[in-house]
Amino acid sequence: MSAPSTWWEPRIHADRRPLLLTRNRIQAALRAHFASRDFVEVEAACLQVSPGNEAHLSAFATEALLPDGSRDPFYLHTSPEFACKKLLAAGEPKIVSIARVFRNRERGPLHHPEFTMVEWYRAGEGYEALMQDCAEVLALAAETAGVTRLTYRGREADPFASFERLSVAEAFERHAGIDLLATMAPDGSTDRTALAEATATRGLRVAADDTWADLYSRILVGLIEPHLGDGRPTLLCEYPVSEAALARPSPDDPRVAERFELYACGVELANAFGELTDPAEQRRRFEAEMDEKARVYGERYPIDEDFLDALAIMPEASGIALGFDRLVMLATGAPRIDDVIWTPVARGSAS
Repeated sequence: MSAPSTWWEPRIHADRRPLLLTRNRIQAALRAHFASRDFVEVEAACLQVSPGNEAHLSAFATEALLPDGSRDPFYLHTSPEFACKKLLAAGEPKIVSIARVFRNRERGPLHHPEFTMVEWYRAGEGYEALMQDCAEVLALAAETAGVTRLTYRGREADPFASFERLSVAEAFERHAGIDLLATMAPDGSTDRTALAEATATRGLRVAADDTWADLYSRILVGLIEPHLGDGRPTLLCEYPVSEAALARPSPDDPRVAERFELYACGVELANAFGELTDPAEQRRRFEAEMDEKARVYGERYPIDEDFLDALAIMPEASGIALGFDRLVMLATGAPRIDDVIWTPVARGSAS
């Protein structure tokens, strides 16, 4: 059986308390920062008819018991994204949400089943504006924590330095010696065989049932992410369209999407999109994602029809989700996400 949680023991809490108080200061500073830039803070309901439709995100399911005895299925949201985009459709131009979100199948040094996500949106602005936001947020977190470096397990990044900007294709070429775009066609189709050969020659496992996306992820995690955000933060941009289910295609190359992720010290901190606003294309992508989820996990989540209806009237926008707990980890040097969460979820019993 696993050991019970002991975060509440006075000796352990005394060690954690300085990190938790820094967490509070950073959260207050971020709230003030966004308010000073005319963002309206919003609250998204945690209970949703769909938790999101990404193949490898797992949700917590529950149900509502109605007065007539019937039951309505619900999920704890994995992100406030659907609710926030409905607010964009309603007419809100700049919004920020500091939300508790829930993801199943996730527990480790950088993962917790319940965590805090800072998500913000800019109607009528491109996703490049979010890159500047990221620079301001990282600098603010460091200043509030009283540090000049973000750190994680011996790695450092200067939050005040200009960010490295690197496309996914450039990262695959630089760190893995792979021409990723050569395995992708303009119509969105991919060449699994070519990527499988490249994966195998670099010493990574290749299984017979691996898809192109599986191989892509294995290379990204194993060969590329460890190099990102080393010394200074990295913006990894222009993801393959197939790996950006809610982002619009780039006007410069239909094979890639307006998506970037922010890294520091090898840790992914944020995920940003130039938002897709075509409900028919969004439905197609959701259905493809759920087909893949059914193949891998044997389940699928419903599609939020209200979200697709709202998408039809949502203005052009950009949006980003930042893992707040991870930001606090890097600003305080904490080695585990549990160290910066006031009351970590207990693990329970295990055989």
